[in-house]
Amino acid sequence: MNLHLVERQQVEASLRRALDHEEFTLHYQAKVNLDTGMITGAEALLRWRHPEWGMVAPARFIPVAEATGLILPIGRWVLGEACKQAKRWLDLGLPIGAIAVNISAIQLRQEDFVSRVKAILHQTGLPGRHLQLEITESVLMADAAHNGTVLQQLKDIGVQWAVDDFGTGYSSLSYLSQFPIDVLKIDHSFVSSIETGPHDGIIASAVIGMGNNLDLCVVAEGVETWAQVEFLRQRHCDEAQGFLFSHPIPSDAFAKLLVAGPPRLAA
Repeated sequence: MNLHLVERQQVEASLRRALDHEEFTLHYQAKVNLDTGMITGAEALLRWRHPEWGMVAPARFIPVAEATGLILPIGRWVLGEACKQAKRWLDLGLPIGAIAVNISAIQLRQEDFVSRVKAILHQTGLPGRHLQLEITESVLMADAAHNGTVLQQLKDIGVQWAVDDFGTGYSSLSYLSQFPIDVLKIDHSFVSSIETGPHDGIIASAVIGMGNNLDLCVVAEGVETWAQVEFLRQRHCDEAQGFLFSHPIPSDAFAKLLVAGPPRLAA
């Protein structure tokens, strides 16, 4: 317990100076349309290069940031940086589609969250339709009435909403028609079971079918094999994201990927 407490204190102290010392950066992972093979967007993922520890795993510092409230200034930086980068790509004529940013429960509960998002879009010049905000099922359902209002206010200016890690939270399906959701992301654990589970891909198939029936875009996370791609395509999954197409990479490398395109899908 003492070791855990010391570790947390060290991480917290380092996080407090990380923004001022520009130790954070964003990497981007492509999302690919499974019919056309074209990149449809990217997820912005936070990376922290500590001057002594090197690259710090998100699992090590994100929980500390959320517990201490530091996720608020960090989250604002991530959102602003992702929107600025997306606008740069658009200005270069690169087909970025939508940039996806993960939003925590603490951020969503802030009274000024909507106004902050609008301000960032205004300051960066990024049209709302090019921004996609990702939240988990549990975050969405924590305060359904409040969150429904927040989602709709940003939906009204074109911002998209995605439910991340779908199937791992409340697993209650009735809420999907009650919120202005655009995207369901199938959790990577269900994608990996396509080839390894005793009932290969049953949950992934169910999520895809439900998303199709509700006219939602379905994105499979953690795709690593062409067998998984074929399974997903046969069941009309819309998009995929994973190491098969691209690892999370810095912005300059991602710009080259936008030009060259990901590995080609078989016809």
